[in-house]
Amino acid sequence: MSVGSCPGVGVDLGGTKIEIIALAGDGAVLDRERRSTPAGDYAATLDTMAALIELIEPITGPINRVGVGTPGALSAATGLIKNSNSTVLNGRALDRDLEKRLKRPVRLENDANCFALSEAVDGAAAGAATVFGVILGTGVGGGLVVDRRLVRGRNHVAGEWGHNPLPWARASDLPGAPCYCGKSGCIETYLSGAGLARAYHSASGRELAAHTIARAADEGDPAALACLEQYADQLARGLATVINVLDPEAIVLGGGLSNITRLYREVPPLIGRYAFSDRITTPILKARHGDSSGVRGAAWLWQSTRERSSA
Repeated sequence: MSVGSCPGVGVDLGGTKIEIIALAGDGAVLDRERRSTPAGDYAATLDTMAALIELIEPITGPINRVGVGTPGALSAATGLIKNSNSTVLNGRALDRDLEKRLKRPVRLENDANCFALSEAVDGAAAGAATVFGVILGTGVGGGLVVDRRLVRGRNHVAGEWGHNPLPWARASDLPGAPCYCGKSGCIETYLSGAGLARAYHSASGRELAAHTIARAADEGDPAALACLEQYADQLARGLATVINVLDPEAIVLGGGLSNITRLYREVPPLIGRYAFSDRITTPILKARHGDSSGVRGAAWLWQSTRERSSA
């Protein structure tokens, strides 16, 4: 099948794996492959992405363009990758290097933006005019989609709600843990997997991973229940500020902590305590495409990225 019948081919460049996908015009998967990410080796990472293109091209037909989701973002000032937790990418002209290596045009976006785009185009929030996609995982990020088009912002940081202070902080929230961005008390330090694990350790003296804490709460562990109650309230506070600023038609949760089912029951009524309205009806949705949203969003980039037309 020719790529002309596809929205494009997407690549998800992760810290541990690189995945490629080709989608039909209706979103059906034509092919997908993955390889391990060469740790700390930039040149080998480019080679692996090129090998994946070569692997699926016999199925898709000639691939004329590629969308890529990556941790971090291109700096509007330098054109180089910034803010990536895959540090080998920082300071690199990843889009230009990929175009040279792949010998075809590349459109590059932050992985959280790709997640939001996927869920807005044909995921849990399909049909909503404004969608805020939330990542709750190793980090806390987000992306904004309006009319099925990404909004990057002038500085390419639209959606980075995880690096704002926790709203309406209480004595029990303070002083807040240091964040890798250089500040302390960012939303990410509370709502990431490490943040939940840190809260549980403080309450119980035990070390548990976030998914195990959620299971312990389901089994009636008092410390786990208290931590998840606190987590839900902190999440509600963070999302209330998103609603106050953007008032999106839908919010979609992704990342490992989005699998904590009680959040979809407990967080919506809590948001109403904080958002500036007499009634909050914003649906809080679980991602339809799960771990595949990032790579699917990358495949939609050429059709759906909004280019800023003026400086």
